[in-house]
Amino acid sequence: MPAEAHLSRSRLARLLADGVVTVNGMPASARDRVSPGDAIEVRIPVADDPETRPEAIPLRILHEDADLIVIDKPAGMVVHPAPGSPGGTLVNALLHHFGGDLSGVGGERRPGIVHRIDKDTSGLLVVAKSDAAHHGLAAQFETHSVERRYLAICHGVPEAGDPRLRGTRGVSWEAGDTLKITTRLARHRTDRQRQAVTWDGGRHAVTRARVLCSMERAALLECRLETGRTHQIRVHLAHVGHALIGDPVYGGHRRLPRGHPAAHAVEAFPRQALHAATLGFVHPISGDTTRFESPMPDDMEALLAALAA
Repeated sequence: MPAEAHLSRSRLARLLADGVVTVNGMPASARDRVSPGDAIEVRIPVADDPETRPEAIPLRILHEDADLIVIDKPAGMVVHPAPGSPGGTLVNALLHHFGGDLSGVGGERRPGIVHRIDKDTSGLLVVAKSDAAHHGLAAQFETHSVERRYLAICHGVPEAGDPRLRGTRGVSWEAGDTLKITTRLARHRTDRQRQAVTWDGGRHAVTRARVLCSMERAALLECRLETGRTHQIRVHLAHVGHALIGDPVYGGHRRLPRGHPAAHAVEAFPRQALHAATLGFVHPISGDTTRFESPMPDDMEALLAALAA
C-alpha cells in the first residue's frame, strides 16, 4: 500500500471487512497470506457527505494552511454533534468554513477532528483538513508528544507540604513544587457520562499541575497533560481535593464561606474554570515545530480579579 494513501490499520481492517480488497481477483480477508507476484487491489469508496449540515458560525482562527487549521474555541461550544447537541457545534461551523475541502478519513467527508475539549472548556484545538494531516496528528496524540498546557482556577491551594495531599494515592511531587497525579481513569460505574479514578482497568492518566498564583481559598494553576483522557484534568483535580471552580460534574457543592468577597463571583461562574492555553505539535506535512497560544478568556480574568480582591 503506498504511503500516500494514508490508510491506518483500522481503516484497512474496515476495507477488508467491507469486501473491497481483492487478491488475484478474489475477495481477501485479514487471515489471507500473500506471496510475491500476487495482485492486490483496494477499491477505496468515495467518501460520503455527512448528515451534519454547515452553519455560518463565526470562528476564531489562529492558523490555517492546506492541511490543518487551529481554532480558539469559546466556552459553550460543543465540538461534535451528538444527541442533545445536533447543531451549533464546531463541526457545523467547520463544514461551512471549509466548503468541499474536507478530510475523508473513515469514509466520511468531514472535518478531521483529532482531539476534543469539553463544551464548557475554552481554548485551542487543531483540526485536520487532509487525510495525511489527520493521520500524522493522530499519531502524535497517540504517543503523547503534543504539548498541551491549560490554565485552571481551583478551590483551595495545592501545597507540597500538605500532609493530606501527600497521603492521597496517586500523588507525587516533582521539582518546582509540581504536583503529579497518576491514576487510571474509567467510566463511572453508575453515571456513564462521568469519568472516575480507578486502580484496576481503565486507562493510564498523568496530569502535572503547578500553582501560578495563590489566593485565599483558590489558586490559578498551570496544568500539563502527559496523557489526554476524557475530563482528565477535572477528574484528577477533584481526586486530590482541589476541584475546578464552576465544575458542575466533579466540583461537588464546594462554596466559599458566606461573607467572602468573592463568594458571589464563584457561585455565579457558569462553567468549569479551564482554558486550553497552549498547543504545540510538529506540523504533520512540513515537519516544522509549531506552537500556539491563547490568552485567558475574559470570564476567567474577571473571576481571578474577584478572588484576588
